[in-house]
Amino acid sequence: MNRAKVSFFASFGAIEYLALTPQHIEIIESFWDKQNHFIAFCTLYVLLSLAYNHFSTHLKALLLLLVGFQIEITQYFIPSRCFSLMDIVADSIGILIGIGIYNVIIKIKTPL
Repeated sequence: MNRAKVSFFASFGAIEYLALTPQHIEIIESFWDKQNHFIAFCTLYVLLSLAYNHFSTHLKALLLLLVGFQIEITQYFIPSRCFSLMDIVADSIGILIGIGIYNVIIKIKTPL
């Protein structure tokens, strides 16, 4: 398994763990919470694309969007967590920015 795949699955596992662990302290919805979602899904998109560049952009974006929904639906059933559409919006924005970042990486790596 190459480094990109290891990095993707390690990041994916860490994000799932952090997202699905019950919180002991109630955190008020804030900009920082949305920023965490944005950064997580932007990173996941770039790593997924580096690991599986043969998948289409639409498929990778859809898979990660489904992961975002899975996390939110699961959080609905976890004490001290809740379902949030704004989290899914932040995930989606992260995916879109990740697409842009990955395209820049590809242009830099591609010789003229």
